[in-house]
Amino acid sequence: MATEHTSSALRAPASSRPYPMAHPGYGKRSAPEQQPCAADDFMLLPPRERSIAGFIDHLPEGAAMDVKGLARQLPLYGQQAVASALKALSVAGYLRRVRRMVGGEGGQVRWVFRTFWSRTARDNEWWAALLADEGKQAAVSVPGPGHVVAADLLPAAAPAAPAVPQQRPQEPAPTPAAADQSPSPAYLALARLGRADARLALSGADCTVLEQLAAEWFTRGVDADYLSRALTAGLPAQVDSPVGFVRRRLTDKIPPRLPATPAPPALGASVRRVMMECTGCGAPGRAEALPDGLCRACRLPGRGEPEAPGGLPAERDVRTYVAGLRDLLKAP
Repeated sequence: MATEHTSSALRAPASSRPYPMAHPGYGKRSAPEQQPCAADDFMLLPPRERSIAGFIDHLPEGAAMDVKGLARQLPLYGQQAVASALKALSVAGYLRRVRRMVGGEGGQVRWVFRTFWSRTARDNEWWAALLADEGKQAAVSVPGPGHVVAADLLPAAAPAAPAVPQQRPQEPAPTPAAADQSPSPAYLALARLGRADARLALSGADCTVLEQLAAEWFTRGVDADYLSRALTAGLPAQVDSPVGFVRRRLTDKIPPRLPATPAPPALGASVRRVMMECTGCGAPGRAEALPDGLCRACRLPGRGEPEAPGGLPAERDVRTYVAGLRDLLKAP
């Protein structure tokens, strides 16, 4: 008798709501050269990873792949369990996070984010080759007059406001002193951490103390969404001191400083930039610097931040079963 799915991977309960699509972060993108869906898909994985892998495998292209979105669709697992499972799947060779720079009008560039997913487990060399191929495809000519930019690569530009003759103001404009009291983007990003995850709720005084550290992230080309993801990814079960925990992450996980942006290229010139991201914390880097899709801090958690106590056998067992996976990949 025919069945709807031939894979034996554990399935999460189906949802009647359509799965949210990514806009603009971490959308699913299927890797090339995958084997057809089979009954033994993900059979070497532990039950939790097998279940989440089966769920991801059947998501549509462009589906949101952030930890919170997946956890909302998987009632059996919380955000911490999903984050740990994604790290295990990255080590096992099923996924990689990738960011790609594309060109825009006037020499401006934008980052687009993708989570590449492969039903067939791949080794680090295969993923590095895929990343190199993405680098070749990421060369996008800077558009000239009348050139249309693909809507799925760049965020839509806000329509220009119609010109209105200047009129006499009805009320006096705010004084410079009042304008100076507006919170900075770094302060606002810190203040919103508690809404993203209650374990990182900060007071106003805490935000003021940490504001300068967060502002340094913004000078390195990241935005508030990136900062929030990096600070809330893989949290332990309990955070005793949110301000101390955030201060440590702001210091230890600060992204690298990229070279200064060159002068805008001439029309027709191409812009290339592709980097892999750590599946655990989102830190960018070259493929060879992120073996198994993880940075050093996430590969060796014992030398960095404390992990959540107990209940995460996948992270402890992943090196044993991934060794077997790699042997299978090299078999003729």
